[in-house]
Amino acid sequence: MILENSNFVVGVAFVAFLALLWRFDVQGLVIRALDARADRIRLELEEAKRLREEAQNLYASYERKQQEVEGEVQDIIAHARREAEEVGEQARRDLEVTVARRIRAAEEQISQAESDAVREVRNEAIRVAVDAAGDAIAQGLSKAGKDRLIDEGIRTAADRLH
Repeated sequence: MILENSNFVVGVAFVAFLALLWRFDVQGLVIRALDARADRIRLELEEAKRLREEAQNLYASYERKQQEVEGEVQDIIAHARREAEEVGEQARRDLEVTVARRIRAAEEQISQAESDAVREVRNEAIRVAVDAAGDAIAQGLSKAGKDRLIDEGIRTAADRLH
């Protein structure tokens, strides 16, 4: 009998299975499911492409901004260096002016002290000479006595000045 043959039974069952699939339009369901999945994948790929382009644009934008900022930093550093050099140069000029002014003031003080010392020496010499002349006149001394008084006055003046 035919039903005892397993190949025949499997063949009939396979044909019946295919008939059922065709009857319920399973191939259409499978095709529609595959088409829907393909559409979803295409949309995801388009979205991924759009996101990739957006990320590349953002990255390029950040690189441009970074380069701009680096340029600005270099400009700021160069400007700060120029200002520091200018401030240093101005400070050096101010210091030179101050030192020159103090040197002039010291020289003037030294010059004034020299003039005061010369004036005091002259005044002392005149006073000693007047004292010696007064003593010589008062004593009516001889020439040797007058010379002795003058020498004594000079020694006294020299001792007082040193």
